[in-house]
Amino acid sequence: MQSLTRLWEHLEEGMIAFLLAAMTLVTFVYVALNNIYTLFYSLSDKWTFTSEFFSFLGDHTMEYAQNMTWSVALTKALFGWLIFFGVSYGVRTAGHLGVDALVKMTSKPIQRLLALLACLCCMAYAGLFLVASYKWVSALFVAGIGAEDLDRYGVKVAYIAIIVPIGFTLVLLRYLEILYRIYTHRQLGLGLADEAAEASKLAQPDEEQH
Repeated sequence: MQSLTRLWEHLEEGMIAFLLAAMTLVTFVYVALNNIYTLFYSLSDKWTFTSEFFSFLGDHTMEYAQNMTWSVALTKALFGWLIFFGVSYGVRTAGHLGVDALVKMTSKPIQRLLALLACLCCMAYAGLFLVASYKWVSALFVAGIGAEDLDRYGVKVAYIAIIVPIGFTLVLLRYLEILYRIYTHRQLGLGLADEAAEASKLAQPDEEQH
């Protein structure tokens, strides 16, 4: 079971890294092509003996840039997928911020009870959005609407939107894990990020130097 958990965690991290890399690469190529053809035209005007060569490069580079109108739509789609993978990843790594100052003032049993209640609320929230998004994506598959600037490649809106129910399913599973750990006394709270604690940790080295 632990091996499967580690495998899934590595796949999740790998998918996030892939999406970030793909977004960066597509954006870089698109911006580079939109700027480099002007350089070729400038060189063509400057060096007349090679004007035909640089004009040729400029024309083809500009053509490639104009044909990459799909890059913006693809970047938006990748960013959407990144968001919903990131929500699940944030739950696992305690990356989401929480306001629990009052909760920490209570006793350990009360904190545990409140954590169970909060976890159940989070699961109910994820479950509601999971059901609603599943119905929405099902309707999109039936409609067969093409994605903007990507429909020429056979990409449908449903193919992009399918990450929404997948993302909420992952979030629901993560909170199930947290619920189990709280119930078995292996975790006290939801594992939320604490900005004040992080800030104090960062300030300690400076205070020690002074």
